[in-house]
This record gives sequence, C-alpha cells and structure tokens, in this order.
Amino acid sequence: MTEGVRIGYVTQTHTGEVGWREAIDAGAAIGFDYVELYMDGATERTALDAGAVADALDDAGLDLLVHLPFADLDLGTPRDRVRTACLDEHRACLDGAAEMGAEKAVLHASSDASPPEWAFDEIRPRLFEAVRELDAAAADRDIELCVENLPGVRLTVHDFESVFAETDAAMTFDTGHARVDGLDAEATAAFLDDHRDRVSHVHVNDAREARDEHVPVGSGTTDFETALSPLRDGWTGTLSVEAYTFDDEYLALSKEKLDGYL
Repeated sequence: MTEGVRIGYVTQTHTGEVGWREAIDAGAAIGFDYVELYMDGATERTALDAGAVADALDDAGLDLLVHLPFADLDLGTPRDRVRTACLDEHRACLDGAAEMGAEKAVLHASSDASPPEWAFDEIRPRLFEAVRELDAAAADRDIELCVENLPGVRLTVHDFESVFAETDAAMTFDTGHARVDGLDAEATAAFLDDHRDRVSHVHVNDAREARDEHVPVGSGTTDFETALSPLRDGWTGTLSVEAYTFDDEYLALSKEKLDGYL
C-alpha cells in the first residue's frame, strides 16, 4: 500500500445495531489503522464516555476520526437563533472529539433552506461562514475539519472550488457522492489530482450505478483503480471504507480490495 496513507472505516454505531466498543474491536481485528466514529444517533456526544473511548482505542492500537452529526442540524438556516444553536452543538461535539483523541472531524455543511422560500445564493454565505467558524474551532482543539461533498444537495462536489476559495478547510472527498453528481472515474481522478493539497480524507463507497448505495468496496461498478490513482503518487491522507453493513467479513474484504487499489 502507498506509504503515508492510512485506512479505516466509518462505523455504523449511530444505528444502535453495533456498539462503539464492538466497532473498535472489529477495526482492530480487521487491521484498520483507525475508526471513524459517528457522533450521532445511538452514539451522539452525550451517549459517549470520552475517556472510555480513548482508553479502548489506546488498548486496540487504533487512531480516531469522527463524523459530526448532521441529520437535524442546519448550518445554513437563515434563522439566526437556530443556526447559533447548531454551531454550539458542533463545538460541543468537537470538545468531545478532542477528549477522545480525534485527529479529524468530517462535516456536512448543508441546509434544508431551499427554494422557493430561500435561494442558494442567500444560504451559501452562511454555510461558508459556518465552515470558517468550525474550522477555527477544530484547529483550537488540534483537530482537522474536513468538509464532505454531499450527493445531489449542497454542498456538492461542484461547489468545492468556492469552498476552497472562501475557506481554509480541508475536504472529505466521498467517491459515491461524487458519482451521484456526475463524476466518472476519470473525472474523480482529475479532481483528486488537482486538489491533492486540500483533500485530506476520502470516503470510499461503492455502488452499482450512480446512486448513494454504500455497498462494500469491490461489489459495485466503480472503477477505483482509475478513480484513486492520484493517491498512489505521494499523497498522504486517510481513506475510510464506508459500507452499510454489520458483517465484519464484508469490511475485511473491502479493506483488502482498497489495499489493492492503492
């Protein structure tokens, strides 16, 4: 595998079907370098014992990334009091992530404010300001904020030239989300090559067509050999297998496939 690249996986702990200890144990048994812990649902921040998580990771020899909550938090809402509360919750999550020893935090910079009531041009500046505020808050806690491209909703991969221009935040590039928004393997490779200095983290998920399916890596039709080719040439960062499965054998096979692509 490419030197300087680490591989982990996005836990499905938010569903409640698997606990965070089980997720850590699975990550260690499979041979991942880290786990990416969802701070939502069954493992939202108040349900986590930060010290216990940090100890378990240390015992397992794993690093930690976190995925910040998003389902009910609107960082672009034009309602200032709602937006302030959403930012406060994200900062509290970053506090918890720092206590657990997280090095990166994945952020969905999104909003449910949409036409006809709200034009994106009205919402975009608020999203970018939220990214700047949370990027600074994360840096204060020695965490790197990585903004993720979303599938078919802003911010999509096509918005990231503006994200790069108007913020200093790093990016989480999601392969499946980019495919939904029209990037084939060659276009994905070109994007990763052009922005290798800003893409710090990658979500690797497969699909059988241009849908957000998150099937195990190698079980769909995504040409990862081509799409991930720039990451074999001097790039250093993290890649998370993001497969919607509770079967560790599929996670292990996904890692094996991803190791091969790299």
